[in-house]
Amino acid sequence: MSIARRVGQGWLLGPPRPVGDLETLFGRLCAEAEGAPVALGADLPIGLPRVYAAQRPERDFRDFLARTPGWPDFWRVCASLDELAPERPFYPARGVKGMTRAAHAAALNLGGPAGLSRACDRATTERPAGAPLFWTLGANQTGKAAITAWRDMLLPALDAVRLWPFDGPFRSLLAPNTVAIAETYPAEAMRHLGIPTKGSKRRQSDRAAVAAPLLDIMANLRVIPNAAMTAATQDGFGTDAAGEDRFDCVLGLLCVINVLNGNRPDTAPPDPWLTTWEGWVLGQTALPV
Repeated sequence: MSIARRVGQGWLLGPPRPVGDLETLFGRLCAEAEGAPVALGADLPIGLPRVYAAQRPERDFRDFLARTPGWPDFWRVCASLDELAPERPFYPARGVKGMTRAAHAAALNLGGPAGLSRACDRATTERPAGAPLFWTLGANQTGKAAITAWRDMLLPALDAVRLWPFDGPFRSLLAPNTVAIAETYPAEAMRHLGIPTKGSKRRQSDRAAVAAPLLDIMANLRVIPNAAMTAATQDGFGTDAAGEDRFDCVLGLLCVINVLNGNRPDTAPPDPWLTTWEGWVLGQTALPV
C-alpha cells in the first residue's frame, strides 16, 4: 500500500509498504490519520454482477456481505462444477481440463460468461476487460482477492467502514475518524493519469521507463514524494515480483487523489444497479462497449 498525508494544499507521499494484518488495517490507518478522514482506494472488486444479484433476496451488496457468515462454504473455492451454488460461487480451485467460464456461468444460472462480470469489469473504448468476479484461476483473476478482502478486511469492520458508491459520492463519505473505501483499477488509473501504457507493468525496465511522467503527474497533483519514494519510482519499484504490486498501489493512490482534487468524478453513472449491487471503479467515465 501507498500512503499520502494531506499537508496544506498538497500531499506528502512515502514509498509503498506491506499492508500488514487485514483485520487491523482500518484501525491502523485511522491512528495514522490522527482523526482526519481516510480515503482508501483498493485494487479489488467491491460489488456483485447484476445477473447474480437479480437472483438474490438481500436488499443490496452491503446486506449480502453481512449475511455471508451464515454460508459456511461461501469462501471455499469449488473444485468442480457440481459444487457450485449461489452461496458457493467461486471457481475453480485448480486447473481442470475442459473448464470454461461459460460452464461456470451456466452452473450458477447466469446465462453466458458475460453474466460473471460487472459492468465496470467489461471492456471500454479506453481499456480491455478486467477479470470476472468469481473466477479464481490464472494471473488475470480477482476472485481470490475478493475472498480475502471481503472476509478478512471488510466484514470485521462492515458497520464502521463507508463503501463507495453504495453509501454516496466519495467525497461526501469522508468524515473524521472514518474510512471510506473505493475500488480502483491500475489499468484504468493509468489512462486517467495519462501514463503511457506500452510495455508491461510486470517488467522493472518498463516501470522505470515511465518514472519521469509519473513524477510529473505527482507534481501536477501537488503530491510531494520523499527521497525514498522518488528513488523507488526511478528504480521501477524493484526487481522482485512484488514490484508490480508496489507500482499498482501508487497508481491507485494517485487515482484517489486525482478524484479528491476534482479532476475526475466521485460518483458512479446514474444506474441503480451500480449504486446498489455492482459497484464501479473510482474515476471511471467510459461505459462498457
